[in-house]
Amino acid sequence: MPIHSELAQYGEIPAGEQQFQLQNKKLLRVSLAHGPVEAATGSMVAYQGAVTFENKGSGGMGKLLKKVTTGEGVNMMHVDGQGEVFFANEAHDIQVLYLENDQISVNGDNVLAFSSSIEWDIKSLGGGMAGAMAGGLFNVTLSGSGYVAITTDGPPVMLDVAGGNTFGDPQAVVMWSSGVQMNLKTDTTGGIKSMARGGSGETFQMDFQGQGFILVQPSEGRPTPAGGGGSGGLLGALSG
Repeated sequence: MPIHSELAQYGEIPAGEQQFQLQNKKLLRVSLAHGPVEAATGSMVAYQGAVTFENKGSGGMGKLLKKVTTGEGVNMMHVDGQGEVFFANEAHDIQVLYLENDQISVNGDNVLAFSSSIEWDIKSLGGGMAGAMAGGLFNVTLSGSGYVAITTDGPPVMLDVAGGNTFGDPQAVVMWSSGVQMNLKTDTTGGIKSMARGGSGETFQMDFQGQGFILVQPSEGRPTPAGGGGSGGLLGALSG
């Protein structure tokens, strides 16, 4: 008997010329006809064709040592072969960018996938005493030319840093472009009385200056379930 439904609206989108395409705002479609990609371990939800997945872990001994030392980083898998692969992460929104000999700094939790032509590393963001008080601050830098897909917990806002003083919550700031400088700021405007009452919850803020933009999600991150083994850092590691 025929099946009557409205499921046709969710049909696979036609293949295009781009390596990265959004099937919808929460599902990324990648064509391997344009070359292999690196993706967050465990982010594959479906694929068609002859595809291989190789766990790259933290991306080599150097990045592994940084991850062990800092508690930050990404676990990646190398995806190669022939066909198309679909990636997602907890039904978060997906944003696709194309870098042309450029660089961005991204919260490790928000890295979904990128072309294998993109170089990546774990970088300390400094912060001095404020950074130490906040438990350390590290991000993943992605540089070169190719596609990048990042996730946001809801529709983000892109703020032009050159437009004036721009500040963000460390757990809500997803990424920023090259040309932007970040300093970690400790907000003590509430004084001792405010701290004695538990503080405002906004003690540490990112202060951005320069030329470029930052991307901020409408969320300070989803809580880690009890016993979930989260990294505990401000910009946590991706786990498969």
